[in-house]
Amino acid sequence: MKSIIRKLMARGEHKLGHKLSGEEQLKRQVTAIYGLLANMMGSDKLVMKAGKLDALQLMRSEHLEERVLALKKIVLEDPTLDVVPRPEAIPEELAEIEEVLADLLARRTVEESLEKKIAERMEERHEEYLRELRLEVLREEKGADNPLTLKKYAELERLEHRKLSTSISEYLRPEHLSEVVGQEQAIKALFAKIASPYPQHVILYGPPGVGKTTVARLILEGAKNLPYTPFGTDARFVEVDGATLRWDPRDVTNPLLGSVHDPIYQGAKRDLADSAVPEPKLGLVTEAHGGILFIDEIGELDLLLQNKLLKVLEDKRVRFDSSYYDPSDPNVPKYIKKLFEEGAPADFILIGATTRDPAEINPALRSRCAKVFFEPLSRGDIRAIVSNAALRLGAELEPGVAEMISEYTIEGRKATGLLADCYGVALQRHGTLTEAEAPVLITQADLEDVIQSSRLIPYVTVQARQGAEVGKILGLGVSGFLGSIIEIEAIAFSAKNKGKGTLRFNETAGSMAKDSVFNAASVVRQLTGKEIGDYDLHVNVVGGGNIDGPSAGLAMVLALVSAIRGIPLRQDVAVTGEISLQGKVKPVGGIPEKIYGAMQARAKRVLVPMENKREIPRNTEGIEIIPVDRVQDAWDLVFASEELVAPSRFDEQFPPLARKPGIHRLTS
Repeated sequence: MKSIIRKLMARGEHKLGHKLSGEEQLKRQVTAIYGLLANMMGSDKLVMKAGKLDALQLMRSEHLEERVLALKKIVLEDPTLDVVPRPEAIPEELAEIEEVLADLLARRTVEESLEKKIAERMEERHEEYLRELRLEVLREEKGADNPLTLKKYAELERLEHRKLSTSISEYLRPEHLSEVVGQEQAIKALFAKIASPYPQHVILYGPPGVGKTTVARLILEGAKNLPYTPFGTDARFVEVDGATLRWDPRDVTNPLLGSVHDPIYQGAKRDLADSAVPEPKLGLVTEAHGGILFIDEIGELDLLLQNKLLKVLEDKRVRFDSSYYDPSDPNVPKYIKKLFEEGAPADFILIGATTRDPAEINPALRSRCAKVFFEPLSRGDIRAIVSNAALRLGAELEPGVAEMISEYTIEGRKATGLLADCYGVALQRHGTLTEAEAPVLITQADLEDVIQSSRLIPYVTVQARQGAEVGKILGLGVSGFLGSIIEIEAIAFSAKNKGKGTLRFNETAGSMAKDSVFNAASVVRQLTGKEIGDYDLHVNVVGGGNIDGPSAGLAMVLALVSAIRGIPLRQDVAVTGEISLQGKVKPVGGIPEKIYGAMQARAKRVLVPMENKREIPRNTEGIEIIPVDRVQDAWDLVFASEELVAPSRFDEQFPPLARKPGIHRLTS
């Protein structure tokens, strides 16, 4: 700025041909600055600005000091300046004005450069936009397809018209609640909880393949037809498997609850990404709004996700959040603004299904849901399922086929799968069929072919039987919701050195079973008066399965007494119960499941603790369930011999219960 003014002054001196005085130089300098301002702003704008800043009269003054004050008001844009500078201060004032003008000129130069680049860039973008617009017009006229894409489209259309028959599991799936076998109590309980003006969240417990999903789906259909339920005719049944459900803890993706696709990282739609608008993606909980959300294997669902689901169950809404959301942005569509500000509706009934024990389910989730237990299927249930499936297939069963299938599975789904395999073998054996021909006959030979090719083994490998054996008894165990038979055997030898006998036990059965053996040994000594140290005893759990619990105590006592006294035990009786050191039979868990296991093994009689009497299922046809309170109560029910065992101090302290006629106590 200073150099420009000096050049203007030097040019004036050259024209005059002599050096100017100091005052003349200042006048010329002020005039040069006014000229520069006029060039920068334009003469009219300079006059208007001077008028607004109350500097117009000062600018036209003949006094140099007043003209400098006017310059200062205009350049600094401050109308409040009213002190006329002294003559000796004018150079300093002009230097300050020149500095401000230098900054203004530099800023203006930069702005002009930027405006030029912006104009160039806008022109380029405009040309790109025009090109895209032309391409879009061409696509609208010619379409987005070309011969290659049209060929692929035609291939897809051909695939759509090529369909196989419905899968056998779908075809044989019950269509009405009356077709579900073996779950009458569970259906009644679940229907009462769902088909109500105030339906409840429910968790279904039970083994796999017994109809939990099918029953839940059919109950919703039944509830839709009732006038007092809140379910509309369009209520949806949304099903998801908790074991396969994956999500990101950062909520980048969450198919269950919903997530937000940010415009940069997760890729919202193009029209939203271009305007930097985040896009919420609704989850299954919103899809199930007004209906039922069925989560199979809910116990496998991530624990943190379960807690998030509980929050949704309480609020009945899903909340969304994103740092990219700007409520004042006019580019945000109404539905996105509504989702961010109010959330998405998620008012549904949760039905979870699991094969786990209730104690293994999240307590917070368990406390909010009612419980319904589905029973394991009996042999009779499997036979009924197989017979019904054969009718739907239009096939006939050779006598014994349904019974044979019931030996190899306790799951309805697997039973129908085995029948379908046999049906295929029968068709292959039969050859071509016509509608006029008789139904396909499925024989035992067909089933044996399927069993052999699939390398199947019977579901129950240990069966109760007639007869008696010394030192061998059937115990009862439970795993999940299924009971099973445990073979326990004992053998006794006279010790080589009296009083120095040993007690051996297979360690693979677990520490609990080992404790039961030692407790049983003490009880046997008390009950029989025999010194355990006089014998080498060996107790074995056949198969070495891990016994998780003390329920084998009663079986251990009976096996040891039988081995020591040489008295045979009935092999059609199964027992369960913890034993105390005083010979009391203490309560144990899993009584319904254990009785089911005994029924599957064809036991005729089951002994359970007296304190578990209330847990005995109602339907126990074909098997006798007898509660016992003490070890002595069990003797007459399991020993096959009438040989008697001598009374002991235990008999004196705890007199035996009254005996039924024909039942003998064991004495020596």
